[in-house]
Amino acid sequence: MKKISAGLTALTLLLVFMSGSCSAKAQEITSADLARAFNDAGTPLLRQTISARDFTLPLVSGAGETLRLSDLRGKVVFLNFWATWCPPCRDEMPSMESLYRRFSDRGLEILAVNLRESEQEVAGFMRRYDLSFPAVLDLDGRIGTTYGVQAIPTTFLVDREGNIILRKIGSLDWDSPDIRRAMEQLLNQ
Repeated sequence: MKKISAGLTALTLLLVFMSGSCSAKAQEITSADLARAFNDAGTPLLRQTISARDFTLPLVSGAGETLRLSDLRGKVVFLNFWATWCPPCRDEMPSMESLYRRFSDRGLEILAVNLRESEQEVAGFMRRYDLSFPAVLDLDGRIGTTYGVQAIPTTFLVDREGNIILRKIGSLDWDSPDIRRAMEQLLNQ
């Protein structure tokens, strides 16, 4: 009887150990899995990452404060170039806010880079749409040019190491189930 009991205890420990290691492996996310998730969301990742060019721009309603992109290193940065007069930009802003509220505590930062508009215009827009993510002013369009922005909205995803992994031209529902799944995987890496 003792022999059977000891054998069952050893078998139980072995099964517990194996199930623990299997669940750890199941939680690992590969680059292929991440690429597949973003492809399924209709936003394929870049084939090669590109180092994000650093910049410093004035914050909207920041009382003269500035924000430097490199200060966000360690977070996933959703870098969106836009303007208040742009209908597709206005269309996607509520879904960006939903995404921000869902994932900001998990390491997602949204940075809305407004192109060539005044602080008053942008601050009024942010209040009207109840947007809580930060916006900065690219008053002369130099940063947009540096990033090759030719149409708005244009969105880049910058990984935690400061590399651009995605470029999306045009508006999108950023709070769709497929995007949320892809962002979940990215933030879990």
